[in-house]
Amino acid sequence: MAGTLIMQFDICRSPISLTSPNALNHWDQMVLAFLAHGSQAPVHLKNLLDAAPDFAMAHAAKSLFSMMMGRRELVEVAAAASADAQRYLLAGGATRREHLWCEAAAAWINGRPTVAINRLEEAMQRNPADTLTLKVVHAIRFILGDNFGMRHSVEAVIDAHGMDHPLRGYALGCHAFALEETGCYDEAERVGLDALHFATDDAWGLHAVAHVYDMTHRPRAGIAVIESNGCAWAHCNNFRFHVWWHKALLHLDEGEYDVVLNLYDEKIRAEKTDDYRDFSNASSLLMRLELEGVDVGDRWTELADLAETRSDDGCLVFADLHYMLALIGDDRDDAAARMTSRIARDAGGLGEMAAVTRDPGQAAAQGLTAFGEARFGDAFQMLNAARPRFQVM
Repeated sequence: MAGTLIMQFDICRSPISLTSPNALNHWDQMVLAFLAHGSQAPVHLKNLLDAAPDFAMAHAAKSLFSMMMGRRELVEVAAAASADAQRYLLAGGATRREHLWCEAAAAWINGRPTVAINRLEEAMQRNPADTLTLKVVHAIRFILGDNFGMRHSVEAVIDAHGMDHPLRGYALGCHAFALEETGCYDEAERVGLDALHFATDDAWGLHAVAHVYDMTHRPRAGIAVIESNGCAWAHCNNFRFHVWWHKALLHLDEGEYDVVLNLYDEKIRAEKTDDYRDFSNASSLLMRLELEGVDVGDRWTELADLAETRSDDGCLVFADLHYMLALIGDDRDDAAARMTSRIARDAGGLGEMAAVTRDPGQAAAQGLTAFGEARFGDAFQMLNAARPRFQVM
C-alpha cells in the first residue's frame, strides 16, 4: 500500500527507527565494534551521531557506554547524553526498544543500575536475538559482580542466536564467560572456543577461555590459546592490555617472573593511562609479584601518582580498591588514610553504589590500609570480613 512505513532492522535483527542507509550502516558498524571490544566503536558512534543527530538510542548508547568507564568526569557526559536522548524521544517515532534504552540510561544516571538492567532485559524479552542489548546487560551485570545474573540473562536468549545469526559468536562469548564465572569450567572452555569459531575477533570469548585455563591451572594451554588467537584481540581498545595481563598471570603461574615484568613494561603498561581497568591490571599484577617475593623496583610510583589524582572518583568500589593498592604499594600512608576516610563518607550515602561501598567496600579499604601499615592481623580480620561479598564489587 502506498505510504506504508517499511520498518528497518539492524544487524541484531531488531526493529530500528533509522531510515537512512548511511546512518544504519554506521549503527551496525558500531554494534560490531562494541561486541568485539574494537577500538573503532567510538568512531562509529560519532559518525552515527553526525549522520542522525536526532536518533535517541544513539545518545542513550553514549550515556550507557560513558557510565561503564567508571570515571567521575564522564558521569557528566553520560548525564548530558541521557538528557539528549529524552529530548529526541519527544519527536516521536522511536521503537519500544529505543524507549527502553533511554529509560535504562536515565536509571543508571540516577544511581540505579539494576533498574537499567531491568529496562534492557525487557527489550531482550521482546526480541531475544538482540545481541547488542544482551552485551550491554552482560557488561552492567559484570560491573556489579552479578555472576549468576550474567548467566541467567544470556541463557534466557541464547537459543535465539542460532547457527544463522550473524552475531552468534559474540553471544557465545558472553555465555562462556558467564559459565566460567559460575564455575562450569569444562562447558565454558567448549563454548568459548566455539565462540571464536563463529567470531574470530571475539576478544571476550578468548578472555573467557583464558580464565578457564587460569582457574584450572593449565598455564601452558592458556598461553597457547592467547598466542594462537591474536586476531581475537589485536584490534581491541584497551581490552588488549587485559589480555596481556591474563598472559602475564599464566606466566606468573609458571614462575617466569622476567617474562611477567617484561609484559608489564612493554605491553600492559606501555600506555600510562588512568583508565581504571588498565590501572587495575597494573596494580593487581605488581601486588601479585610482590607477594611472590619479586622486586618490582620503582614501578609503584607511576601508579601511585595517578591514584592520588583519581582517589576522589568514587564511581566504582572495584576501582577505588585498586587505587588503594597503588597507594600502599608506594608507601603513601597519608594518601591511603585520606582515601579510606572518603570511602567511609561515601558508605553513608544513598543508592546502590553506596550500599556496595558500605559492604564490602569499607572493610576492604580498611584492610588494605592496615596491610600497607604492616598491621597484618588487622588486615586479615578486615579483609576476611569483606570477603563473603567481594563478588559484588
